[in-house]
Amino acid sequence: MAVKMRLRRMGSRNAPFYRVVIQDGRRAPTGRFIETIGWYDPKQEGNNFSINLDRVEYWSSSGAQPSDTVASLIKKARSLPVTGAVSEDEVSEEAVEAETAADGALEESTVEAVEEAPDKEAGKESEEA
Repeated sequence: MAVKMRLRRMGSRNAPFYRVVIQDGRRAPTGRFIETIGWYDPKQEGNNFSINLDRVEYWSSSGAQPSDTVASLIKKARSLPVTGAVSEDEVSEEAVEAETAADGALEESTVEAVEEAPDKEAGKESEEA
């Protein structure tokens, strides 16, 4: 089975949107596919695509061949800086202290609110008697 990474057209007329799919090369581009590994929106400005590079590596090692357009998207995705998760080494002590201070302030305000609540209930009980 010749597995391909190709674009599958979605969207409506004059508003194309593509999914990057893993598909048997003998099937029609709109036919059944194995897995969706990303998307591409040519009309969108800025960040107009997303590809799961882990799955690209897996399928490439399994023998899947990307189409020309998908190959260029993969090349762009690899050249972009990685964003998201931050390693523990990169977390500064100031950020940890700021988060701890914010948590402490939140706990203090919660404790004050809880302490005020029983006073209100006690006042209601004395009014009823």
